[in-house]
Amino acid sequence: MTNVLASQTVLLYDRLRAAILSLDLAPGERLTERGLEASFDASRTPVRAALGRLDAEGLVQRVGRGWIVSPIDLAEIGALAELREAVEGAAVRLAVQRATDAQIAAVAALLEAAGPGDLAGDAEQGVRAGGDFHEQLARLSGNPAMVDTVRGALTRLARTRWLEVRTPAARAQAWQEHRAVLDALDARDADTAAQLLTGHIRGTNDRLLTALAADTRRLRGHGLAILPDTPPTAPR
Repeated sequence: MTNVLASQTVLLYDRLRAAILSLDLAPGERLTERGLEASFDASRTPVRAALGRLDAEGLVQRVGRGWIVSPIDLAEIGALAELREAVEGAAVRLAVQRATDAQIAAVAALLEAAGPGDLAGDAEQGVRAGGDFHEQLARLSGNPAMVDTVRGALTRLARTRWLEVRTPAARAQAWQEHRAVLDALDARDADTAAQLLTGHIRGTNDRLLTALAADTRRLRGHGLAILPDTPPTAPR
């Protein structure tokens, strides 16, 4: 019985997660345990367990006695982009100073294993490979706190990063930009590596906002919830 419930949990989690990442379940859409039980022919225990896992990933959140698909917060996306530019730009500069040739070659092998041809049909694999690249690049800094910061930011951006790399062309562009950063690192050119990396992060954020704008009209009738971008006023 335990194995059956565990299998139901995994299956339900995978199906709900895929629906959320693809926006078939829109940001802000309401979910109920009873409704999910009926829709997926599952018992209450695996439904609650699956929702718990999605909650931990920030993809759903509890509201009263029910649940909603977590809204997309544009202000948070912008704040995390700024955080990543600062931390990852500094990390790659440290990597130029500290990483060995063998360590850089290992990251290059990781990148080559996830070449654009291999990612043509799999957006989620593209997100995973991109996250691995950024985390391993930060690891070359030799600063564990930087690695933790990058990993945490990428986790919070998991759904929105999926939106940005839905097309093979977008995944190929991200791969090429990663390759350019690594080439500059391999050449021990800190300024170029940092400039390319921060430009990549900024460009990724811009493409994400464009993708969200394109989807807004389609999703508005499905309870779309995108929180407005309200950055703090700059000091005078």
